[in-house]
Amino acid sequence: DVRTRTRPARRRARQGREKPNGTGPVVMRVALWWRGLSPVMRAALLMLLGSSCVAAQWSGIRIASASLHTFEVVLFRNLIGFLVILPFLGRLGLHTLRTREPGRLALTSLGLLAAMLCFFVAVAEMPLAEAMALSFTKPLFATLGAALLLREVVRARRWSAVLVGFLGVLIVLRPGTQTISVFAVLLLLSSLLTAGVTLLIKRLAATESATTIVLYQALFMTALSLPLALLHWRMPTLAELPALIVVGALGTVSWLCVTRAFALVDASVVMPFEFARLPLTALAGYLLFAEVPTLWTWLGGAVIFASTVYITHREITASASTRAAATAATDSESVKTMP
Repeated sequence: DVRTRTRPARRRARQGREKPNGTGPVVMRVALWWRGLSPVMRAALLMLLGSSCVAAQWSGIRIASASLHTFEVVLFRNLIGFLVILPFLGRLGLHTLRTREPGRLALTSLGLLAAMLCFFVAVAEMPLAEAMALSFTKPLFATLGAALLLREVVRARRWSAVLVGFLGVLIVLRPGTQTISVFAVLLLLSSLLTAGVTLLIKRLAATESATTIVLYQALFMTALSLPLALLHWRMPTLAELPALIVVGALGTVSWLCVTRAFALVDASVVMPFEFARLPLTALAGYLLFAEVPTLWTWLGGAVIFASTVYITHREITASASTRAAATAATDSESVKTMP
């Protein structure tokens, strides 16, 4: 019977449509797995990926700076990073280039470039784990700047956390028992400059979109670093290009991972995962440069990081309280004006 013979064939065809190749495309399976994860798990994985990119990028800075001038390495960091984010411009549209504050955007870019120069010089010379421990100080300087420059209210708990954080800096540097390296000073200066720029960006965010700020900073920093690189220009060899690509591309990828993680969950949930940068960077320093972090580096780094996590938690709590108070005041006024 023809119908009897065709039934198995139809069944096999239907099964084939349900499972085209038995396993399906790898990309689709990964996407389905990713969507099945909770937001907290996705944020954690993004932070770990970003931390791994940071460790690889810092290793690339050390390797590239061994044969190329720091100014040239900084140029390639900005240029390649700009090329990485350039495709997003076409997708978002040219309207993202409209800005009301080109002068302030240029000023923030200049500040970030100065911070990057200090940072690259420091990372090229000092132990990677120690550099990472000191890099955790950015929120400490940002809190100081918010209180002193922006006149934000900083209460006793946050001030206590700032003092504890700077105690961690002393644990890492151990003044009196060893000479404080000029490169450690440069790294702290880099953190200070970055914190100051962050405060300026907070003001810019009132009139400019985040995309506009990022695009203009990438553009301005590339343009500003070009004349500095030309002062010590030497065409990189093919053997030097991989390290430069790692420095430029992974720096931007790590930033994208962290930004996406903060968009998924609250900062208080994400921040603890950032501590993974210290062991990952220490591992990279050990495997590539035979660097063994001291106990003081681990202890000081943990103290600094714990204080920054607490500061972040207090800032989020204070912001939530302020929003709740504002909402309550608005509701109260609405009730008063009801007929």
